[in-house]
Amino acid sequence: MQLSKEEILKRANAITKNTLMETLEIEMIDFGDDFVVGRMPVNKRVYQPDGVLHGGATVALAETTGSFAAELLINRDEVFVRGIEISANHLKSVREGYVYATAKFAHKGRTTQLLNIRITDDNDNLISLCKLTTISLPKTK
Repeated sequence: MQLSKEEILKRANAITKNTLMETLEIEMIDFGDDFVVGRMPVNKRVYQPDGVLHGGATVALAETTGSFAAELLINRDEVFVRGIEISANHLKSVREGYVYATAKFAHKGRTTQLLNIRITDDNDNLISLCKLTTISLPKTK
């Protein structure tokens, strides 16, 4: 049975209960053949002391979105995905609204995946550029 896009997003967002994603209110909102989009509200949960978006929260959004993209390509009965390296360049501050992570593949390997992730604000201003490397590892039986 093929699941609809809405059902896949609903299931993806349902598994975040009692996780960092729930704490930061990260949700997946769209995906296609070559991209995944996640979003996170900018509020006191993700502020630095001076009231702007914390870079660590931005990186959490990027890794969550990129990992979800990698999960879409694998057979989850046989392997699981883990992030093995992430880097971020923060370019602009945000105080309110939402930030959006758009993850696109630079490399879709069987074992490793490389994703470029653009973080933008409500007005499509570039906030951060991130790069995530994930690895698909076999599940032990």
